[in-house]
Amino acid sequence: MPYLGLYLQSLGYVAAQIGLVFASIQGTKIIAPNIWAWISGGRQEIIKMVRLAALLSVVFFSFMLMNNTLMTIIIISFLFSFFWNALLSQFEVVTLNLLGDETESYGKIRLWGSIGFILAVAGGGWVLDFIGLKHWPVITLVILSLVVLASMFVRGDQRVNTSKAEGSMLSLLKNKQTIAFFIILFLIQASHGPYYSFFSISLNEIGFTETEVGLLWSLGVIAEIVLFMLMQRILNYLSLRNVLLISILLTIVRWLIMGWFLNNMTMLIIAQTLHAVSFGAFHLVGIQFVHKHFTGDNQVKGQALYSSIGFGVGGMCGSLIAGYFWALIGHEWVFTIAAGLSVLALYVAWQWVHFHHFTNKIIIDVGRSQE
Repeated sequence: MPYLGLYLQSLGYVAAQIGLVFASIQGTKIIAPNIWAWISGGRQEIIKMVRLAALLSVVFFSFMLMNNTLMTIIIISFLFSFFWNALLSQFEVVTLNLLGDETESYGKIRLWGSIGFILAVAGGGWVLDFIGLKHWPVITLVILSLVVLASMFVRGDQRVNTSKAEGSMLSLLKNKQTIAFFIILFLIQASHGPYYSFFSISLNEIGFTETEVGLLWSLGVIAEIVLFMLMQRILNYLSLRNVLLISILLTIVRWLIMGWFLNNMTMLIIAQTLHAVSFGAFHLVGIQFVHKHFTGDNQVKGQALYSSIGFGVGGMCGSLIAGYFWALIGHEWVFTIAAGLSVLALYVAWQWVHFHHFTNKIIIDVGRSQE
């Protein structure tokens, strides 16, 4: 995905059009997880749904190999990502059900998502430097096909957790702290819109090669992995509330650096290292929040809602804002807007999110920043 923007730019599309494509991908995260959570709610083996979603992702993405107009690219992106985004939240449930009471091992599994991402963006950038961006769809299609193959080796006997939830979904959604958290989630993911949509393009425009772009993306994920390895120790000294507040504060710093110091390599490395907190630490708190608040048969719905509001509504709005303003006011002010959204998130977190009933024992979830 870090090379999608560059691929579209190589086809001659401008920032506003690229923003639309990313918005169509993010927009499916609003509806896909919820629809598939409803479909799978009465089924006993979610892994079958995961395999079907993976296969349909490959089928629809294969149309990207054809000569397409902007409209057909948007349609293909929408259909592909509808099934891809459905797959992700479903597989979260499969993984947690498989682990049972050993949820502390979750991070050891999801760690491979980050390793895979690093290999893909670093190796993919090196390959694209040689064969050209026009072959980006082929590389992506191969990786998607391997996902389908891998899903066949996951045990198919994991059962959906159908134990009775503590409270109805409606009562959970009326909770002030839940409302506040989802507002924060929306704002933080919207602030990431310029980064996911245009960071690669910005680097390419100031002279970075695809290999160098891949290495910088990898740096952010490496920093994220290191943070997760140290997080349990960190939580011996900091509460989850403090982790949330610090992560949002450093997110503000990160976007301001990217806006005004993009040409400074030292500052750029610092900004990428801060991915560990702007996504990693924040997402850790989010997973903890959903796991504690949405119990029993609300687990699938909670995961779907988390993906829909954050990566869906927030990501889509962030991509649209970035695409519209990129050419009008420049990347400096677009990232400043992103910092402003994070300031609002910090205020809401400070005022209304307290985590009174949470312990500091965590489920570590690595690798979802590249959904």
